[in-house]
Amino acid sequence: MVFGTLMRMTGSREHLDDLAQEVFLRLYRSLPSFRGESLLSTYLYRITVNVAQNEWKRRRRDTKSLISISDEMSGWEDRLEHPSRNAAEQIEEREFQQDVEEQLRKLSQVERAVIVLYHQEERTYEQISLALGLPIGTVRTHLHRGRKKMREALQATQERRPVCAKNG
Repeated sequence: MVFGTLMRMTGSREHLDDLAQEVFLRLYRSLPSFRGESLLSTYLYRITVNVAQNEWKRRRRDTKSLISISDEMSGWEDRLEHPSRNAAEQIEEREFQQDVEEQLRKLSQVERAVIVLYHQEERTYEQISLALGLPIGTVRTHLHRGRKKMREALQATQERRPVCAKNG
């Protein structure tokens, strides 16, 4: 759960082990003060979200350059999936996934956290409310706004992208 949430919220495997270790260290250190007013899993989600948010802040400070496909040292070809679909379909799906991840990164931290917890971690409004320390109505508002922003941005991106001729 921790690894999956961190991966979805940060969008990177770069420091995943270190981030997960930080989550479990924080949990271990804070267990004596855990009052049991919520589920331990909710408490763990809160810690995980905090660690992910700290990572976002760190990344903003450490703007790194993007990897170029023409960079022979980047190892980009190792990250391509085995071709089970034709190349055009794979490229289209990959581009869409990248667009979704990019739009997720553009959301506010709270909108991103709510969307990841709701859609990818399948948490309820109540669990998200407890994990983020927000009223349920605020969680719903951030979920609605985040979805709307992503939908509009993804539609605009798809409209700008040239349509590939499909063979077959």
